[in-house]
Amino acid sequence: MILSTIAATAIVFSLSRAVGDPLLLFATSGYGISDEAVAEIRKELALDRTYPEQYLLWLSRVLRGDLGQNLAFKLPVARIITEKIPHSLQLGTFAWLFSGVIGVGLGVLSAVKRATLADYGGRFLALIGQSIPIFWFAIILIQVFAVWLDWLPAGLAGDSTQEPSLWQLEYLVLPVTAMTLGGLAGYLRLTRSAMLEVLESEYVKLARAKGVATSFVVWKHAFRNALIQPLTASTLAFAGFIEGALVVETIFSRPGIGQMAIQAVHGNDFPILQGAVLMFILVYVVATFLTDVVYALIDPRIRFD
Repeated sequence: MILSTIAATAIVFSLSRAVGDPLLLFATSGYGISDEAVAEIRKELALDRTYPEQYLLWLSRVLRGDLGQNLAFKLPVARIITEKIPHSLQLGTFAWLFSGVIGVGLGVLSAVKRATLADYGGRFLALIGQSIPIFWFAIILIQVFAVWLDWLPAGLAGDSTQEPSLWQLEYLVLPVTAMTLGGLAGYLRLTRSAMLEVLESEYVKLARAKGVATSFVVWKHAFRNALIQPLTASTLAFAGFIEGALVVETIFSRPGIGQMAIQAVHGNDFPILQGAVLMFILVYVVATFLTDVVYALIDPRIRFD
């Protein structure tokens, strides 16, 4: 986890400066700022040092909880991320829950009803969900439900101060739907594949031969042992939904960390970009670690020595 985090942040740190001097976007001598002032700002931002020195300096500040300041308004990056991340967490959590519950349920149904209309319908839905680009699907949802039918708002996140308990959930319907389709398809295919493999195992056949009820065989014997693959996808999918908010938040103009990261890329605001990437990396490595821990709770054959 530590090596992965360091390697990823080092790569992003270097790439964020590869497109040119970010300081020149905000402070140039041609706009009323003297060369001496530019040099002073460059020294203040440590841009006069080599990449390794800049990275080590940034890493030492991160370990102390200091992510620096953004270039445009000199605001603390940590405060900006703290203000933006609740919107992304809300969006990602709802999409994760809906896609997981619906996808796993349909996957079990498709496996149990193999070669029936329900199975063909589930497989077709999985194919559609993994084939449709999320940005195109999001635009279609806006066109149909916000423009033509005028049922739902086309974007933004509403005013959370007016309804703190609900956070104006109508603003979540379209973006959550756009994110759920792809995740649902992945869950469905993984669960169906794992369930089919388990249902063909010898102990399941023995349980059926002994006269055990079908529902008990499916949920007690088959589903629990087939849950390892969906569980692995589940924790990583949650991290993916948080990061996947980049596209959806941009399309629906939601003030989350995804939209913030896109704006930082366009403006080459490398402190913001580094802070956002660091958060994404930490979400992934923590999700991977929690996956390994939860394995032992589901599969009795897995134990930690």
